[in-house]
Amino acid sequence: MRIYISVDMEGVTGLVDADDVQPGGRDYERGRLMMAEDVNAAVRGAVAAGATDITVNDAHGPMRNILPESLHPAARLIRGKPKQMLMLEGLTPEHDAVICVGYHSRAGALGVLSHSFMGHEIEDMWLDGRPVGEIGLAHATAAAIGVPVTVLTGDDCACTEMTEWDASVTTVAVKYARDRFAADLRPAEEARAAIEKAVAVSLSTVPKVSAAAADLSVLTVRWQSASVASTLLGIPGVTLTDTRTVQAQGALPSLYRLFGVWTRVAASLTNQPPYC
Repeated sequence: MRIYISVDMEGVTGLVDADDVQPGGRDYERGRLMMAEDVNAAVRGAVAAGATDITVNDAHGPMRNILPESLHPAARLIRGKPKQMLMLEGLTPEHDAVICVGYHSRAGALGVLSHSFMGHEIEDMWLDGRPVGEIGLAHATAAAIGVPVTVLTGDDCACTEMTEWDASVTTVAVKYARDRFAADLRPAEEARAAIEKAVAVSLSTVPKVSAAAADLSVLTVRWQSASVASTLLGIPGVTLTDTRTVQAQGALPSLYRLFGVWTRVAASLTNQPPYC
């Protein structure tokens, strides 16, 4: 059984603030170790379920957060950037399941460190008219590749967002949002035991998902900056719906890859801290 783990940082056990998750933050070094421990709990669960091949994609920020020596030896790490497939780099139809560790709710939600991909630079996103963030877009893209998401961990808002998108996914709340930078934390050992158990149980009966037909979807993104939207018009197939909102039509996972190009263009035009 081949398992793919996509790991973000904002939804990791114990972390609540930008200083916990940004390089240079006063608690970042502690945060990256907490990130590794949540991942290792998921890896232990996968091993207990019989996984023989486990890929971990460090999908947060610089994508160099997990120290290779801190990762469980049963897992292989994808580290660094740029990545053409962002949070799903390395996912293939040969994988049997996707596990999302440390995910967070989308921009506009009152979840811990909530945002969509680029801090406040992205104000809203929609996939086929449905509000979407990192959770929904990853789920839809994995489904298009033909691999089911089986477990998601994060705060309670992230778990609710996942359940609203797909109620069959097992969720593990490792903290409960009090506000965007405050949470009621589960004890670390309790949270990691819950992650390990959820992964082991979910992988005992992995659903079979066929790769989706190449149906066209529409991805719409509203940016904070009109200059980002204007610049993206230089990419074939991108259209404006208003001065700050762009959209494009395409088939997943290609549309997800195109979105990655949009974020790289936006990053070249802006220099904003992500959690203002």
